[in-house]
Amino acid sequence: MYVPEIIEIKEALASMKNDGLIAEWELPYETLLTRRSAAIFFVTPSPSLSKSVEEIFERLSKYENFSYRANHEKKLSKLSLRITFSKEEVEKNKLVAQS
Repeated sequence: MYVPEIIEIKEALASMKNDGLIAEWELPYETLLTRRSAAIFFVTPSPSLSKSVEEIFERLSKYENFSYRANHEKKLSKLSLRITFSKEEVEKNKLVAQS
């Protein structure tokens, strides 16, 4: 499906992979998505760069409702970080970070 706001994130992730910040990224169930706030992106930062995580977050923080957390569930993806762009996830990730 052609969703410009999702394509924008995909292009940003592809650029970060080309720059060596991200080892892998994926977007499960992409064909079902109709808006960025419903998307859950998964990434594994490059292990070779010590500051890759901070750089990834800095680049993505310009998008509304950006948030992340460790992907402990490993249900939708085996990659290490779960990245979302929804208001609900921002709140949920704040709670997870506090516990």
